[in-house]
Amino acid sequence: MQKIIRNMIKCNTCGDVIESTYRHDYKTCSCGRVAVDGGHDYLRRAFTESPGDFTELSETASESGA
Repeated sequence: MQKIIRNMIKCNTCGDVIESTYRHDYKTCSCGRVAVDGGHDYLRRAFTESPGDFTELSETASESGA
């Protein structure tokens, strides 16, 4: 299982880097083409045209469980 360290993307149109820091923390870039949500609970992406509208910058780590 993956643990989310940072939930972050960069808009390829306006260049904004946006990060969701807590659950249901929906953030949109300044041009409105992409958004990020989920904080450390889940990775959710929204875009107007295609997944190529953003660059993924999130960081995850392996979570060892018993």
